[in-house]
Amino acid sequence: MLYQLSYTPAARAALVRCGGLCKRDASQVGLRYGITMHAPPHPPPIPADLLLRAYRSGIFPMADFRDDREVYWVEPKERAILPLDGFRLSRSLRKVLRQDRFSVICDADFPAIIAECAAPREDHAESWISRQIEASYIALHEQGHAHSIEVRRDGALVGGLYGVAFDRVFCGESMFSRADNASKVALAWLVAAMREAGYALLDCQFMTDHLASLGAVALPQAAYVARLMDLRAPPRISIPQAVAAFNAHSSPGNSIAQSLTQTS
Repeated sequence: MLYQLSYTPAARAALVRCGGLCKRDASQVGLRYGITMHAPPHPPPIPADLLLRAYRSGIFPMADFRDDREVYWVEPKERAILPLDGFRLSRSLRKVLRQDRFSVICDADFPAIIAECAAPREDHAESWISRQIEASYIALHEQGHAHSIEVRRDGALVGGLYGVAFDRVFCGESMFSRADNASKVALAWLVAAMREAGYALLDCQFMTDHLASLGAVALPQAAYVARLMDLRAPPRISIPQAVAAFNAHSSPGNSIAQSLTQTS
C-alpha cells in the first residue's frame, strides 16, 4: 500500500483538471539539464546538484511510467506537510511500536526500498518512479542526501519509505507495506528520528485523507518555499544517527513510542 507519500498518474490527471499542479521544464526554473526532450535510450541519472537545487526551490521530478524516458519538474500549488509535533500516534500503532513487532533500520538497503516503492500495485499498474529517477535517487543516496527507513519482520523486508534530506528538511517520496502497520511504523520512526536530529519540516507533497488522519496539513506553495528558506541550516545530527540512537535502547520501539507520546 502506497499511503500517498508519492504520486500517481491518476492523481496527476485530477490535479491538472482542478488547476492544482504546475508543470515546469528545466529552463523555467533555472535548472539546465536536457532531460525533458529527445531523451537517449538510456537516460543518465539526474545530477545530484540539480536535484538538490530543485528541492530547495520547492520543485521535484516525476515521470509518467516506469520505462518513461522523459522527466518533468513538478511544482504543486499546495503542499502537504506533517508537523513533527503534530503526528497523530493512535493507540493501536503505539501498541505495535511498544511490542517491537518489527525491527527498523536506516539506509541498510536503499536500492531495495526504492525498488519496492516502484513495483506495480493493485490500485495502479504504472509507477511515477521511472528507471532514470530510481537511478538518480540511488546516486543521491550514495552522496548522503537520500535516506531509507527499512522495516523488517523475521529478517524479511516488509515495509519502508525513502526521501530526500537537505538542511533541516526531509521530503518523503514514497512508502510501501507488505505487512499490517509496517509503513505506519516506518513513518513513526521517521518522525521520531527527525525530531531527535533537529529537523523541522517533513514534506509529504500531496494531501490525502490518509495523511490528514496522521496529522498532515496543507500549505500554499509560496509559504512552503518560504519555510525552506528559513530552514537553511544543518540539523544537530543526521537521520541515520538518530535511528541508530533509538536502536541502542533495550526496546527500540518503546523508545519511539515514548518519544512521540510526549507531544502526540
